Amino acid sequence: MKSSTQRLGFWLVTLLLGAALTASSAFAAKGKTFTGTVSDSMCGAKHQMPGDDAGCTRACVSKGSKYALVVGDKVYTLETNDKTTLETLDKQAGAKATVTGTVNGDVLEVSSVSAPK
Repeated sequence: MKSSTQRLGFWLVTLLLGAALTASSAFAAKGKTFTGTVSDSMCGAKHQMPGDDAGCTRACVSKGSKYALVVGDKVYTLETNDKTTLETLDKQAGAKATVTGTVNGDVLEVSSVSAPK
């Protein structure tokens, strides 16, 4: 008897753990949506180059900086290798954009980007 009760308990715990892990990973994958100004990780909110913010952002990105999103006082470095997303970020450089993705500290792994509505 004790052995079958222990087995049942083991399988119940395993099942509950699996369900909890599945739910937490689904929640984490959902991501968050932010609207802010497209910049670059080198300059953040304060551009150093003469000219407009869009030109500075594009120049810094062409020299290896990553795109960033400035939301209030917070600067998120945007991580993406998707060509369409990078093209949209280039078009929105220096302007507002709505970005959805998964946040890890100051890094936002981009799943979508668009001009704000």
